Amino acid sequence: MLANWITLARFPLLLITLLALYQGAPPVRLAGVGLLFIGLMLDTVDGVVARKTRTTSLFGSVLDIAADRTYELVLWFCFADLGMIPMVIPLIVIARTALTDAFRSIGVAQGTAPFDQHRTRLGRFLVGSTVMRAGYSASKTVTFCGLGLVHALTLAPAPPSRFVTALTAAFQVTAWAALGFCVLRGVPVIVHAGRHHWARSNSPGREVGVRWNA
Repeated sequence: MLANWITLARFPLLLITLLALYQGAPPVRLAGVGLLFIGLMLDTVDGVVARKTRTTSLFGSVLDIAADRTYELVLWFCFADLGMIPMVIPLIVIARTALTDAFRSIGVAQGTAPFDQHRTRLGRFLVGSTVMRAGYSASKTVTFCGLGLVHALTLAPAPPSRFVTALTAAFQVTAWAALGFCVLRGVPVIVHAGRHHWARSNSPGREVGVRWNA
């Protein structure tokens, strides 16, 4: 399916982006920022294509999340390694990601797509609403592309130091904002899994459908 091929194309784009950011001259690093923006935007494109062509699937949903996770974890650690954000940010992201993906895998094994596993209005809003998903996506895109731009500018022959310092501070703020979205969207996944397991453990021998109100 075309949507899945678009998702898969994000992986080599990420590799090229990293090579540009780490190994390229300043102009190449600026080009890497452009590739990074394209790779991040393809996350939206693949979903639109899947819906337009009516080729949405459980595999496509999981593949899309896998691509998002790869971008997030690699880029967070990349910019922490470059000393542009504190290491605590990627550490929190990887802990949150490990927990949510482990719990989501239970629902996926039962044939339920990750974003369809929440029954409460609050859970659906935090995890799957347009506001939360767009906010998280925008904060990550601004942060990653912004930090990439700052990294390229710091290696220019005569970098505008005050301007670069101000930009770095601004994008560190957006990095913390992105972390806030990340944690907020992970909480319902963990809570839902905990309540579901608690209900089943207290009702042995039969399936229990859990519906908790928010």
